[in-house]
Formats: sequence, C-alpha cells, structure tokens
Amino acid sequence: MTDRICEFAYGRGTKTFAVPDEDVLAEVRTADFPVIENIPEAVLEAVRHPIGSPALEEIVKLGDTVAFICNDPTRVANSFDFMPVLVNELNRLGVPDANMKIVFALGTHREMTDDEIVAQVGADVAGRLKTYNSVSTRSEDFDYFGTTSRGTPVWINKELCNVDHVILTGTIVHHYFSGYGGGRKAILPGCAAMETVRVNHSFMLDEHAKLGVTDGNPCYEDQMEGVALFAKGRSLFLFNAVLNARHRFVGMFAGDYRAAHREACKFVDRVYGAVIPKAADLVIASCGGYPKDINVYQMQKTMENASCAVRDGGVVILLAECVEGSGSAVLEETFRRLKTPEAIKAELEKNFRIGANKAYAITRPIEKAHYILVTGLDKTLAHDMLFTAAVDTVPEALEIAKTYTGDHPSVILMPEGSLTVPRIEH
Repeated sequence: MTDRICEFAYGRGTKTFAVPDEDVLAEVRTADFPVIENIPEAVLEAVRHPIGSPALEEIVKLGDTVAFICNDPTRVANSFDFMPVLVNELNRLGVPDANMKIVFALGTHREMTDDEIVAQVGADVAGRLKTYNSVSTRSEDFDYFGTTSRGTPVWINKELCNVDHVILTGTIVHHYFSGYGGGRKAILPGCAAMETVRVNHSFMLDEHAKLGVTDGNPCYEDQMEGVALFAKGRSLFLFNAVLNARHRFVGMFAGDYRAAHREACKFVDRVYGAVIPKAADLVIASCGGYPKDINVYQMQKTMENASCAVRDGGVVILLAECVEGSGSAVLEETFRRLKTPEAIKAELEKNFRIGANKAYAITRPIEKAHYILVTGLDKTLAHDMLFTAAVDTVPEALEIAKTYTGDHPSVILMPEGSLTVPRIEH
C-alpha cells in the first residue's frame, strides 16, 4: 500500500499529511483554465467590449464623477491588479483623480485599516483617490431607496449616491445561500446598512436559498430588487473577474450588472464545479489558506462545499487556521447560549440577527457529518460551536476520524475547498 503525500494550504503556510492512495476516490480541484498573462490588456478588452451595455467610453463624459466599489480583505479580488488600469482608463476619458473615489464593500465586516486599503488597491491608487469604508452600523451614512416586495428596506451608502457613475468591481465564486458572489452583492449587502443586510439575509432560512441557484432564490431575488431600486436613473457598470485557486485571473467580465454577471456565473460553474464518483466516508478539505480561513465566519463557506462531497454520518477534516478567531462575538454568544441546531434555528425564525445567522449556517453541515478542525482556534470555543473535535495536526484528526469511519474510509481530497463545489452526476 502506497501513501499519497498531500500539502494543503493553512493560513499563510501549509500542512503536510499522508493518506493511503488506494482509499482516495478523487482529488477535487478547480478546472485548469488558461491564466490571463496580460492583465491590463484583458481589463481594457473587457470594459471596451462589455456585455449588455455600451462601452465605458460611450457612457463616461468629460468631467463626470465616479465611485468604484471594491472588496474588503475577506475576499480575494486582486483589485491592486485591475484598479490602476480602470483609473487610468477613466483619466483617458476625461475623469480626473479628484472626481473619483473608492467605497469598500464591507457588508457587516469590520472597518479596514489604512494599511489594508493600500494592500487591496495598491499604493498608487490609494494615494490618488479618496477612499471610504461602508460601515453598516453608521446609520447616518445611508440613504433610503424604498422597500422590496419581500420587505427589505433599502438603505445604500451615500458615497454612491452623489456621483454620475458607480462601477462595481470584485470577483465571483459560488455563495452558499445567495447563489453566487459578485454582481449586485457589491451594493447589497456590500454597501448597505445593517438593517438592509439583516432582513435580506433572513431569507437564507428558506429552502430555496441555495449555492449556485438564482432563479427562485429569495436572497438573490431580493438583492436584485433592492439594487434595482437604487439603480433607477443611475449609471451602474460592472467589472467582475474569476480567479483560479492560485489567485490568478482566468476570466474577466464587464458591462451591465445583470447581464455580465449572468455570463460570468456560467463560467464560474465551469471553473469551480467538479464531478465526483460518489459521496465519501471522509473528506479532507482546506479553505485554501489566508484569507479564506481567517476566521470561522469565512471558513463556514468551505464547510458547505465539503458537505457536498461527504456521505451522511461521514467525517470532514477541515484545515482552517482562524487567526482572527470566530470573526463574530454574536456568533460565539449564540452557540454558548442556545447549544443546539434546533434552538438556533427556532430563535432565528423569530428574531433574525446577523452573526446568529452564521451559527445556523455552521449547524447545517454539522447535522449531516462530523466536522474535525485542524486549527489554531480556541479548543473550548470549537467545542461550543458543536465541532466534533479541534486539533493541531492532520494525523491527530485522522485518528479521531477512524472512530467514525473505520481504518480504510473512502476519501475525497479538497485542497481548494472554498472554491470547488463537488457534485455527483446521476
């Protein structure tokens, strides 16, 4: 019997371990698409030949004002690669630096530091353009645009409301309850007030709120309706990219925030979707390292993807450093107080709270399989969050897993777990 030696990303480093090669059903990776080598050329090609929209040079007039929306550090977007190109292109079209600004789409995440802003968009762009954090709890920073048919009050950051054009940027991956990231999410939830996010995210309790689904998905449809209320009479333009597991660009899409996003999502399915022969006894998954495993809040997305590959009652070993802990005091308090998946869901149905919703999201895959963390997370906290175990090394986790799977479980390896979405074709 020969061993397969595996090296999986963990934080800013790696963890190495071995599994019997004959036990491995599949190693799930992103599809091998050609990497975009000339990034400036590809960015300009996308914005000059957009999908469902006139080109930027037909939209933007001399002296117009522009607000860019950019991702925060919890998303790998490589904004530092494309933002200088976009800013220089707008300069060429007659928009001076003084007429442009960047609003960072924090959603309900913490405020970014100056160093993080520079790291996200590059020192040149950060030094040339004004930058703003969209902090969802600062109610005075938001304007009201009406209420969606599902009852979500639409409050959007004022910095997006006083410009001629809003350019939505970012990358697209699958999203565990609103279908896909990117597109409209730059605005809602990215630059929306806390109450807007809270009501919209409450629809995650609906059985139709699923990964990779847009039609009939109440979270996605509510976001689209909310952004449409804001967009009425405004100029919105999308630039979204798709990255491979090594954070290299493999696709760029620009144009109408609805049409271009739809085309990009089709590409995302091709890049990140992966067929497996059957559900495994044991799945070993890495989030893909920092920042995908920066905290439990972000790690949960990999839990959902791994759940697609494990059999009922099986085991998932999840490599996630969680250098920033849980990422949410509300998340921790919810688990410590309510203690069971049933109690968490029941309370959310009565009173939906951001942070508590992530507790529910964590319990969904845990109800299907045993989750063993290889992590730097506080072990007592991991126990409170209902994880089967939390250990420092993969060999320790494998020993615990054997108590549920036996000595030779079927194994699926997911080194790029935050990206890849396994499926069984019948």
